[in-house]
Amino acid sequence: MDVLLDGIVQAFWLIIRGDSEIGRVAVLSLLVSGAATISGVAVGVPIGSALAWSRFRGRRVIISLVNTGMALPPVVVGLVVALLLWRSGPLGSLHLLYTPWAMVVAQFILSLPLVVGISLAAMQQIDPRMHLQLAALGASRIQAFWVLVRETRAGLLAAVMAGFGAAVSEVGASMIVGGNIRGETRVLTTAVVMETSKGDFPLAIAFGILLMALVYLAILSLTLLQQRTRSS
Repeated sequence: MDVLLDGIVQAFWLIIRGDSEIGRVAVLSLLVSGAATISGVAVGVPIGSALAWSRFRGRRVIISLVNTGMALPPVVVGLVVALLLWRSGPLGSLHLLYTPWAMVVAQFILSLPLVVGISLAAMQQIDPRMHLQLAALGASRIQAFWVLVRETRAGLLAAVMAGFGAAVSEVGASMIVGGNIRGETRVLTTAVVMETSKGDFPLAIAFGILLMALVYLAILSLTLLQQRTRSS
């Protein structure tokens, strides 16, 4: 217990005095997870919407694959991305392995099924007659899409939160494709693992506290926006 309390005190001191290593790791974490989340939302919301509105053979199979993807093991995703980006792999010429971009790709893959699944569920709550009304008013597909997005924005914000949560809390895939290189690919989750393995508990606790604080602030902002849209 004394080790934990001492670690928390030292962690707060490291954060308050603005330790450069902690700041650098925190900024990279936000950039990587933010890019993965934005990409996941940009791709996932249209896919979820298409699955909700379209009827075609194999639709249920695709939806079941999306739902299965919500439980993708991060280490498996990391392994697949690493094999694709490996020097002799199909995408090895891009030289992305052990770079932040490889981590963005891995986190994107992990967040995408969550965004698609929750977007699908949100869009399915819309009255089917609304589609007919929009078509009767002469709305184009893009115009109808934006109208329906506004109608389901509370649910879609939940998809954003889930996608961000999956991205920012991921550690296994980031370790595999990023390598946890100090000053280059080390993010908060991998830093916690590294410092814990070294026995530097104060620094590990500092990284953990900062990670939880950043996650809380991001989710709080999205929650406030979500609740405001529901009340408006």
